[in-house]
Amino acid sequence: MKTNRRFRSCLAQRMEKFVALRQMEHKHYGSQVRNLIRFDRFLVRQHWKKRWISRDIIDQYDRSKLHVAPSAHRVEMSVVRQFCRYLTHAEPRCYVPDCGQTGVMANLRIPFVFTESQVRSLLARASELPSGTFPLRPQMYQTLFGLLYVTGMRIGEALALNVDDIDLRMRRLLIRKGKFGKARWIPFLASTASRLEEYLKQRLQLFPAGTDAPLFISWKAERLSHQTAGNNFRRVMRADGFPKQSRAGPTIHSIRHTFACHRLLGWYRAGLDVNAQLPALSTYMGHVAVQYTSRYIHATPELLEQANQRFLKHYRNTIKTEVSHE
Repeated sequence: MKTNRRFRSCLAQRMEKFVALRQMEHKHYGSQVRNLIRFDRFLVRQHWKKRWISRDIIDQYDRSKLHVAPSAHRVEMSVVRQFCRYLTHAEPRCYVPDCGQTGVMANLRIPFVFTESQVRSLLARASELPSGTFPLRPQMYQTLFGLLYVTGMRIGEALALNVDDIDLRMRRLLIRKGKFGKARWIPFLASTASRLEEYLKQRLQLFPAGTDAPLFISWKAERLSHQTAGNNFRRVMRADGFPKQSRAGPTIHSIRHTFACHRLLGWYRAGLDVNAQLPALSTYMGHVAVQYTSRYIHATPELLEQANQRFLKHYRNTIKTEVSHE
């Protein structure tokens, strides 16, 4: 049976039809397709030959993902669950995993948050990446990682940027299609505008292209892939002394967590009402509700210290004063 190269298992044809159906429903299905491909490759490795999915193969797949962050695995299992539900129309015996089924939940990963000095070191190490046959590499990765830090955007959003999505005059950039297909403008500071202007000048000088060309590129002048960006991030992390593999160590998504925590830290230091500022942070990060932003807020030592100082100030100015007047 001839199948599309995206899927290779015995269920490849069914997977293609499933994806086509979801796309007809006007769903942005790029990342979901990649997750389904991972499941497809697992079936190939397991020499799966049946026309349906059993509970046993789902359990095996679940156990094979112990190294994956729980949140990422839940996303992967979501599309597998959708496909299994679709498959039951033709194969009623197909097993559909429960929403809460994931064996990695007990192996919870605590998001890594960089300190301010570690961020500076990250950007410095990125600028030291070897250029080799790709002279843009050091400046590009320093710009990419720096942009992720000052904007808090998702890595997928950054890699999807085109040259004309950067508005240096208005000091803002356009996310054309964020999560759930939502577009938004992200403003940035003059220092960021200056850094982007410098990068764009070198980018277009070394690799001339139209304004609709990718902002971040590979050595072939093609759009930079998530995998390549992740590989270079890990390369920088190893150069900075982090172990090659560590569940407690940073990932490229850690920069987004760091942005949220450092933004709150800045508001604390400025004496602002953090709760009143959270809706703005939620909008800036592309969340539909504050509850999703709260997942990026972690009790770092710096935040705990600021919260403690604010409580002590409140105690001295309010509670202690009231007690003394009784």
